[in-house]
Amino acid sequence: MHHQNRFLSSELMDFKHIPANLILYLTLYGGATMAALIACLYLCLCKGNAFKPDVSPPVRLRRWAVALFATMFCGHVLWLLCYIHFGANNSVKYVVIALLDFVTLLTTIPATLLAMLQDRKRPVWPILLATIPLVALGVLYIIHPNGRFISIAVAYFMLVYLLFTLYMAFAIRQYGRWLRDNYADLENKEVWLSHLLIIVVFLLIIFYRFVDDNITISFIIQAAEIPLFGFLLWRIETLPQLGSVATEQPEQLEQKEQLEPKMQHTHQTVDIPSNIEQLLEEHCVRTKLYLQHELTLLQLAQAIGTNRFYLSQYFTQQGIHYNTYINNLRIDHFVNLCREATAAGKSFTAQQLANESGYRSYSTFSLAFKQRMGQTVTAWMHETAQ
Repeated sequence: MHHQNRFLSSELMDFKHIPANLILYLTLYGGATMAALIACLYLCLCKGNAFKPDVSPPVRLRRWAVALFATMFCGHVLWLLCYIHFGANNSVKYVVIALLDFVTLLTTIPATLLAMLQDRKRPVWPILLATIPLVALGVLYIIHPNGRFISIAVAYFMLVYLLFTLYMAFAIRQYGRWLRDNYADLENKEVWLSHLLIIVVFLLIIFYRFVDDNITISFIIQAAEIPLFGFLLWRIETLPQLGSVATEQPEQLEQKEQLEPKMQHTHQTVDIPSNIEQLLEEHCVRTKLYLQHELTLLQLAQAIGTNRFYLSQYFTQQGIHYNTYINNLRIDHFVNLCREATAAGKSFTAQQLANESGYRSYSTFSLAFKQRMGQTVTAWMHETAQ
């Protein structure tokens, strides 16, 4: 994200008369550089989690994030040195640095975002393959300098980034369905904000290419990088390793292989046991198992003595997600607690009862309540109190 910036290169040539706006710009630029370095060192050296001590982020995600922050830091340093020593845009040295910047960003940003999606391991090799034409265009320019090669390279870079953004929209939707089919609590597991992140990065790249003469835009871009790095680091450290939540023991895997039919892709022909509803009532509703935090589909299936695949298909036939089933039980529990407290004349808060109903986050509860009841918590409690 360190394209042409003639504002910086033209002013750095005269160190004796550095204007105040350039000093501010260099401060922001240096701040973004240090933010990338600090994030990289934190992920490399910090064994614990300063954001959420009880969360263990995916190792693959952390490694790609280290590569991304290292790329950002090195890119900032290289561009600064380039502007100080070379100055001229579209020189061979400039193109070499731009090529390195493009290729590393085109690899590390998508790879980091893909590593956030834990429904399945998505390969990185297509991204690496997509960088080959970019490298070829850079080599052609070095051999035979021609501005058309640079224009084609920039257009290709943006096209690839745009296509990846569209793919991420589809992949995040798939990931969201997988979450709702397997996890009762979605807090800090959803990654749609990562899609927003890539759109912001894409816009920054466009600004760098087409509006770099605008001093105001240059300031905004550098100022935006610092919170962008902070958001990305927060997202990495708060995203739990979901595989460890629903890990199956070897004997459980063997039992699952015996129970699950081989024709899992032909759901219509699966004969789901008729007593699953009774088992859920007996082992989940009556025992209030749904109040347990981080209750997964696998854990519920084990608790009621059935198979995860059968239980998943049962919810599918009911037209709901597993997450919806648990949320409905929790909201019903909240409603009962609220009515009992009101009838007994006890003082209470919605947040207190939401916590007792299995919710750690009040915002998550509020959204689930509105989806279940068709109105906000405040409106419903006001009607109940009358």
